[in-house]
Amino acid sequence: MASMDRLRQITDAVRESGRVGVAELAGLTGASEMTIRRDLETLAGQGVLERFRGGARSLVLRGEEPPFALRAGEGVETKRRIAAEVASLLAEGESVVLDSGTTCLEVAHAVAGRRLTVMPLSLHAANALTGTTGTTLLLPGGRPRPGELALTGPLTEASLASLRFDTAVIGCCGLTTADGLTAYDLEDAVVKRAAIASARRVVAVADGAKFSRTALALVAPVSALHTVVTDTGAPDEETEALRAAGVDVRTV
Repeated sequence: MASMDRLRQITDAVRESGRVGVAELAGLTGASEMTIRRDLETLAGQGVLERFRGGARSLVLRGEEPPFALRAGEGVETKRRIAAEVASLLAEGESVVLDSGTTCLEVAHAVAGRRLTVMPLSLHAANALTGTTGTTLLLPGGRPRPGELALTGPLTEASLASLRFDTAVIGCCGLTTADGLTAYDLEDAVVKRAAIASARRVVAVADGAKFSRTALALVAPVSALHTVVTDTGAPDEETEALRAAGVDVRTV
């Protein structure tokens, strides 16, 4: 089992049970207890769990999003394909507001150097775009969330309210036709809504797993979306329902 897959399996097991022993995790993953102890130290450093002698207990509640550092290593190739498709939708000279999250970070890498004006809503994406020739970088104000480095708060909202973008590229924690675009963090949801309100066109990015989730905070109904870019793991019934609702669905 690859390291990232094992970390995800450990995270899910600890999160589901609340606390799990090293021996049990070794049996679950097929890894040695020494490897499991190293994995638990890694996850403890990311704030996912707390170690105790012989095991670990979860610090991430079931209704919360896993830490950025853990998500960043998941499905990287899929996220890059989604990002490439998003980049192909952007015309030279467009102004773009780019949401936070790991898939949107890949979009930042994909458009770096393009003749675009981009306002990233996370410091991770801002760093990816800094110093690139040809791209005009706009930075909003705001307070970065620890780890995620997504910008939130009234300064971020005011920056978005004062501008009008051609395209908003929005990430999500969950997406269904019935429940719309949703997020775990309430402050993040407010910023996403402000970004959507500031743009003429809204492109949502969501890997197939997001279609099985509905997070706590509603960001927008699917009627607010113009395009959804996803991968072949997205369930057919959901993609067809989105198309029936008038959304352009691009599958990569």
